[in-house]
Amino acid sequence: MAEVVSVNISLRRGTRKQPVPAIRLRPHYGIEGDAHAGNWHRQISLLSQESVDTMRALSPVPLDAGVFAENILTRGVDLKALPLGALLEVGDTLLRVTQIGKSCHKDCEIRQATGHCVMPTEGIFAVVVRGGTVRPGDPIALAKEAAS
Repeated sequence: MAEVVSVNISLRRGTRKQPVPAIRLRPHYGIEGDAHAGNWHRQISLLSQESVDTMRALSPVPLDAGVFAENILTRGVDLKALPLGALLEVGDTLLRVTQIGKSCHKDCEIRQATGHCVMPTEGIFAVVVRGGTVRPGDPIALAKEAAS
């Protein structure tokens, strides 16, 4: 079963995201209280636990939840294989995939330590189509029908 492992926010841009018990998502805005919220195409970032696990074997630095600037850490879903426009039901919310990968800012700490980072190729970004609350343990599924 695909599920949420961790939810993470940062109060200011340029700071590491920190795990929180739950996040509240608003349509066309993103996460309440997150520095990257707003009406743009990268409201939510997602990365899989499986991607983080591959980096742990290479990294001399701890790779805790949020270290890759992901808002939602997942397990059991191949995020990088999703097409643009795919709809994900995450808990009671609905997200639309808008971007696959993103360049690291200023050659991130992880790339400096390991020579590699998974976010540019395995992280995804989405917008909020249907809001709600997301918590660790919430199920994740591909939506069966398109949302307007």
